[in-house]
Amino acid sequence: MNAPALRPALAVLAAALLLGPLAAPAAAEPVRGRYTGVDEHGHGIVMRGEEFTTTATFGLDLGDRVLPTYCIDFRTGIVADARYVEDDWADYPGEGDFGEPGRVHWILMNSYPVVEIGDLREESGIPGLTRDEALTATQAAVWHFSNGLDLESVEQNPDLPAVSQDEVVGLYEHLVGSAEELPDEPPSALSVSPAQASGLAGETVGGFTVETSAGSVPVELDAPAGVEVVDLATGEPVTSVADGDRIGLSVPADAAAGEAELSFTAEATVLTGRLFKGEDPDEPTQTLIAAADGAVTVSRTVTAAWDREGGTPPPVADPSPSPVAAAADDRGLALTGPAVAALAAGGAVLLLGGGAFVLAARRRGTAQE
Repeated sequence: MNAPALRPALAVLAAALLLGPLAAPAAAEPVRGRYTGVDEHGHGIVMRGEEFTTTATFGLDLGDRVLPTYCIDFRTGIVADARYVEDDWADYPGEGDFGEPGRVHWILMNSYPVVEIGDLREESGIPGLTRDEALTATQAAVWHFSNGLDLESVEQNPDLPAVSQDEVVGLYEHLVGSAEELPDEPPSALSVSPAQASGLAGETVGGFTVETSAGSVPVELDAPAGVEVVDLATGEPVTSVADGDRIGLSVPADAAAGEAELSFTAEATVLTGRLFKGEDPDEPTQTLIAAADGAVTVSRTVTAAWDREGGTPPPVADPSPSPVAAAADDRGLALTGPAVAALAAGGAVLLLGGGAFVLAARRRGTAQE
């Protein structure tokens, strides 16, 4: 940013009076994930007090790869072509009360597909366990802690090898009984908050907090001469940041009113246990959770502005959403949810194995039962 292009504080304040709060920075759009369809099928199950449903892992296109995910929102259907954004457990929009999210995370870290099937057989003491049985039991165990449901019975998917109810129930009970409350959810691929900050020359402007799964993220600063990015804990200049770092801008006391832009780009990882919610609040869709790690390229831009020493700091807008992974353009169809309810609502169905097994396609109309 060149000095002639700096916007004086008076202009900032005048614009704020005329147009309202400063707009969120336009330099970086939040990246997104996109639902691509069923990744791997499991067997059918009945959770006590609920209708029959199918189990599966679902593909979420992150641009760099398709990430397998489980459902953590039993009573909300998944919308075809749904776009998703990575977010925190605190912003979960579904119908589960999420009393024990740490145990959901533990199950994901200690079951299929994170744990190879051979290791899972040994750890669970179930020598005949198959991948599709492991998937079925894992999804049921997740729903136990996300929606407070208990596994009642298992139904054969005729397109899969014969299922052993004892093996599915055995792994389910092993996971539910062993699950621990993990202390923290995994960090996002990259989040820097707030999106904007302001202050006075001669002070440290902003208190930006970094959350990332990357080991180190470089910081690019576009600012007038003399302005530096500093670590708030030490006051020392920094050119890169890591998870949990808090940074600000050191602005010389004699600096004119101005502004700066901080850009962050990293090769990061969407970690197992990260939550993805539907991007459109007007079209509720099933909330998904990462069932494996996925590498992504993520970017984030934040801004800071300051007035002369003794002036009035410029106003700031609300933080912009956390970034998530970029999506491609292919589209898929979701197959999940309570089958009987979906049929009653007129949802599409797919008959497998001569019609004995029904997969409910919970489209937009059935997602709001």
